[in-house]
Amino acid sequence: QVQLVESGGGLVQAGGSLRLSCAASGLTFSSYAMAWFRQAPGKEREFVARINWSGGSIYYTDSVKGRFTISRDNAKNTVYLQMNSLKPEDTAVYYCAAVRGFPGVFAAGYDYWGQGTQVTVSS
Repeated sequence: QVQLVESGGGLVQAGGSLRLSCAASGLTFSSYAMAWFRQAPGKEREFVARINWSGGSIYYTDSVKGRFTISRDNAKNTVYLQMNSLKPEDTAVYYCAAVRGFPGVFAAGYDYWGQGTQVTVSS
């Protein structure tokens, strides 16, 4: 079956960096667009970034532009999220998601999800 496994979360001070990874199995990874979402306590799950199957089309939510970078390695079936200049408001559980079709910004449009990895940014 399809599995998406996130890793790389942790506790970091404001201004620091983390690199999240999401390893996919059970699907033809290069046929899927991938995205990162996040969910803070008491809040809705929100879109962070997406990347199409080839890496040629990338989109970020405004709050992370210039600080986060999404990338993928189809040979390793892995998508990454490099997070720099982290802020306390970036604290959330981060999820990766996969979709065979158009990679929109709404969680309901995605086919598969990982279990999430906690990112905590202290002030």
